[in-house]
Amino acid sequence: MSRLLVINADDLGFSPGVNRGIIEAHDAGSVSSASMMVNTPAFAEAVALAQSRRPRLGVGLHLNLVTGRPLTDAPSLTDPRTGQFHSLGELARRALSGRVRADDVRRECDAQLRALAAAGLVATHLDSHRHAHALPGILPAVAASAHEAGVHWVRRPLDRPSVSDAVASAKMLALHAAWRRALVDVDRAHLPLLARAPYFRGIMLQGNPNVEARLLHLLDHLPAGPTELMMHPGYDDATLAAQDPYRHEREREVTGLSAPAVRARLQRGDIRVVSFAEL
Repeated sequence: MSRLLVINADDLGFSPGVNRGIIEAHDAGSVSSASMMVNTPAFAEAVALAQSRRPRLGVGLHLNLVTGRPLTDAPSLTDPRTGQFHSLGELARRALSGRVRADDVRRECDAQLRALAAAGLVATHLDSHRHAHALPGILPAVAASAHEAGVHWVRRPLDRPSVSDAVASAKMLALHAAWRRALVDVDRAHLPLLARAPYFRGIMLQGNPNVEARLLHLLDHLPAGPTELMMHPGYDDATLAAQDPYRHEREREVTGLSAPAVRARLQRGDIRVVSFAEL
């Protein structure tokens, strides 16, 4: 089997600096797909940038349930004092204890998909900020929403743990456990949508000081078939600083994705870089 690779940049629409970094990596020939946040400050700018690069840049929904405000009334997802989403930690505690309402998740996911469609962009895929969709109590509603909307690919964020990075591996194992628990409640009719997701890589790259070397190693060891490589390229700015701790690390990802050695490796001919629309 040939090796197909979707290099997907998360967080399009998060901030102007993140938008700039993603588009720069796409224009360099590395990023083939991006996941867009629709309830964040730089959404309108991101739409214009994505529209100008269609169809080369595939765009999906980066479902956001953990930063800022929802598009709908979602009491079990928000802090009643502020109206803003709970942090990921609090959302996870609520999800694991059964305090997240499936109808809140479904209504919000539907609304975010509609917002993307209203901007003239058909979602080629769906994933989520900080992998919130992998949580019990959330995944079943997200799968139902994606199925109803005709989204063909939903991220299965199950990267392969490695003894070389204990912190990243602990995160991966937690995601594996959450996903297994969440699958129990997914409607059987929606399981094929989740099962057909490509292999997933990228957690080992987050925060790494040598993104270029890690990328080259990963590209040399891709499995046969389709793989999604999650990336977070971007540039730090005040808008990002007000929302997220992952800041200067994004600039290293832009540099790594744009490195001549990485671009040459992608052009060698044994890997075909595609968007989700081409899978």
